[in-house]
Amino acid sequence: MRSEPTGRTEDYLEAIADLVASKGYARVKDVSEVLGVAPPSVTEMFKKLGEADLVNYERYGAVTLTSEGETIARSTREKHETLKRFLLILGVPQEIADMDACRIEHVVHEKTLKRISDFVKASDERGSL
Repeated sequence: MRSEPTGRTEDYLEAIADLVASKGYARVKDVSEVLGVAPPSVTEMFKKLGEADLVNYERYGAVTLTSEGETIARSTREKHETLKRFLLILGVPQEIADMDACRIEHVVHEKTLKRISDFVKASDERGSL
């Protein structure tokens, strides 16, 4: 049984997914710029993600997500968007809501997220935002 991905893993997978969506692939330099980390750190994480079968990685090559990597990235993105919408409903400025959602998405309990999601959906149905 595989353990839950760490917040750091989720951040990398989400960044890779965004890059693949816009460019068709992700490279060390791209991910380094997006996450603000040194290229050697990205290379090390690519290796770990490859060993965990979350990315397709070849040294000096482009990186893409495996099916499982895509699933984790999609789930992380959905958590992020739900939390950001919730914070926006509360009146938090866009930039702060985005930063806070990125932090919270890694630690929020699934039951809490479900309640927040239900609240956001109900607010959307009422046209609150």
